[in-house]
Amino acid sequence: MSAASDNGLDEEPAYRWPIPPPEGWTADDLDRIPGLPPHTELLDGSLVFMSPQTAFHARCMRLMENTLLAQAPSHLDVLREMTIKLDTKNRPEPDILVFPLEANTGSRQTWYRPEDVLLAVEVVSADSRERDREVKPRKYAAAGVPHFWRVEEDEDKGLPVVYVYERDPATEVYGLTGIFHDRLKVSVPFDIEIDLTAINRRPGASGAPGE
Repeated sequence: MSAASDNGLDEEPAYRWPIPPPEGWTADDLDRIPGLPPHTELLDGSLVFMSPQTAFHARCMRLMENTLLAQAPSHLDVLREMTIKLDTKNRPEPDILVFPLEANTGSRQTWYRPEDVLLAVEVVSADSRERDREVKPRKYAAAGVPHFWRVEEDEDKGLPVVYVYERDPATEVYGLTGIFHDRLKVSVPFDIEIDLTAINRRPGASGAPGE
């Protein structure tokens, strides 16, 4: 029994979960709530916590970020795990974002506007399938993000499969433009070619996959 218990005092819990306000959280609250786990998202006013990521997820993000950054035109930038403030009740965190350099506002920036996002990429995890397949694409499209990729694991090969979507401005929804195995090659939003079999290869290496 602890000293606090001996004195008749209740022990303070290691962490108090934040209690949502009656109207739900807002996008700006993510920067104000103390002690949130890393990579907390906001969807429809509710906090969404990330489960520990797998090696596939981490390596896939590394491959996407490095390749997109190497191939993007000089006026574009690429970052991983940054939020988009879609509206007051939604601030999701795509795994990869592509946006113009002028959207950067400084080293303390924590979010981007949807009108500045050219491409959002989500790597699907076991606990995020519904969000990444249905909820987030619908919200990204409604907010005007023109390009969206969903990346899933081919469990037989352990390699990424990339589902490429483009927003139809008339219907404001995404249409599937291609499903890519082994190699992704597209001409929009710019010329991109990604060797998906290189997911386990260290950046710059051309030999056997590195661990």
